[in-house]
Amino acid sequence: MNAMEELAAQLPPGFSLQWTGMSLEEREAGAGAMLLYALALSTVFLCLAALYESWSIPIAVLLAMPVGILGALLGALIGGQSNGVYFQVGLLTVVGLTGKNGIMIVEFARERMATLGEGALEAVRKSAELRFRPILMTSLAFGLGVVPLVLSSGAGAGARVAIGYATLFGTITGTALAIFFVPVFFILVTRLFDRSGSDKGAPNSKSAATGPTTPVAAQAASPTTATSAGA
Repeated sequence: MNAMEELAAQLPPGFSLQWTGMSLEEREAGAGAMLLYALALSTVFLCLAALYESWSIPIAVLLAMPVGILGALLGALIGGQSNGVYFQVGLLTVVGLTGKNGIMIVEFARERMATLGEGALEAVRKSAELRFRPILMTSLAFGLGVVPLVLSSGAGAGARVAIGYATLFGTITGTALAIFFVPVFFILVTRLFDRSGSDKGAPNSKSAATGPTTPVAAQAASPTTATSAGA
């Protein structure tokens, strides 16, 4: 299409070029692609902010998404695919899958920090270990599910192959690399924006609740003892 536009620019006056059908739809959709990506990421960020009740923790999940995008671009390069509409559909799928892997680690780490009083480093390390099997199972199932798209042939195979290469390689990198990068991003974001995420860890809720109770009880008991002694 770009080559045809270049040739059309060299035509004498009185000639023009106009796109119809799928070419016209691609031109119209291409102008709003970046806006759609921005809206998608904004929606994900707002949903995660409401889930974690924090404006900083969702950043750790969003920072891990380029890892899956890198794999999708690598898959398109290996498969000889172009940046078309179907590749962009696969790209959005990879972004969602990578975000899912990040959410599984970050959410579990936040729960351990809130309930057990662990520091960010210890909480995210144990969270990555415990959630490794669910992440691997879901990613493996999804990756095997898109293999038929990569190997498809016949009518309409171009669209299926474009989606298959993007999602398959994006799933591989989003799983193999996100399991390491998400904890790193979580620790960095927690230390930068949340003081409660230090490695020393927050005090246990039970011990914190027991601490101030003892002096109050002792002070309350002192006047009673003195009164009974005076009587």
